[in-house]
Amino acid sequence: MALPPVLSTIVEWLRAGYPEGVPDVDYIPLFALLGSQLTDSQVSAIADELVALASETGDTASAEAVKTAIQTVTQHKPLESDIARVRSRLAAGGWPLAAPGQGATGN
Repeated sequence: MALPPVLSTIVEWLRAGYPEGVPDVDYIPLFALLGSQLTDSQVSAIADELVALASETGDTASAEAVKTAIQTVTQHKPLESDIARVRSRLAAGGWPLAAPGQGATGN
């Protein structure tokens, strides 16, 4: 099933911010950041898309890392420094929801 346009745009921003793919250490803060801006179902749809993209390229490690990160982020809050690192990376790729220096909730 195709993603709604807004979620497709977010996936495009993620790919711009991480052209060589999201490193495993960034998945947990990434999903924490997304979770502060989007609904749970939207975050889940983006995770599913990232898993599908990783699977298409044969990157089963990344697909598994996405699944693990989603489970972990619901149980443990990532460090603010990790969220800031991811936010800066995404802002450099044009992510409008993650300006450098913003708090985790976008305030």
